Amino acid sequence: MPNGPLTLPARLCLLAWDVARPAADGAAHRPGPVRAGALVELARRGLLTDEDGIVTPADLDTSTGDAVLDGLLELVRESCPHPWRTWVTLRARVTLDAVREQLVAEGYLRAEKRRVLGVFPSVEYALERRAAVEVLREETQQVLRGPLPVAGVSERDAALAVLAAAAGLCGESTPGRRAEELTERAAAATPGLRGIVRELSTAVTAGAAATASP
Repeated sequence: MPNGPLTLPARLCLLAWDVARPAADGAAHRPGPVRAGALVELARRGLLTDEDGIVTPADLDTSTGDAVLDGLLELVRESCPHPWRTWVTLRARVTLDAVREQLVAEGYLRAEKRRVLGVFPSVEYALERRAAVEVLREETQQVLRGPLPVAGVSERDAALAVLAAAAGLCGESTPGRRAEELTERAAAATPGLRGIVRELSTAVTAGAAATASP
């Protein structure tokens, strides 16, 4: 994929944008998929583990060097124990805001300061690198629907595709068997990750359905 250095939460944040409408719309304000991506990223790196369904830090000292991921690690370490589904929504806006700041610094988004009612300061975001997001979306859709064999998909790209599909960020639904194979692929090198990805995908799907409900 063209955005190799970008983390899963950053990629999911970008996939939420409609490139035809570079200003942030409703989907781009959804923090759930971004938080789920951050949780998977940390689990892939062995920094978050599953203990009977509870998100558990592997230790109290290790960091990633990424402000978004380290911020979430610190939040988990300082909070009461919660299951994976809870962490998809619990203070998830903190992770979304941090990802947006990161993407502004890297030139993918543009931050525009506003004042609500002419008084309260606010920041709105707009998409800057539309071409990069178009390529990211196209390649994610190819992962979801083929023709590339699942075995040829990287584990991170498989995880991205599964979460993007769960959030409804890539249009048409993915065939069930392909989705299951991608989930298996995403967890190929990380013990216990398959169940985590499934749990987070279910939570993201539920959040997408709730957002779409009138």
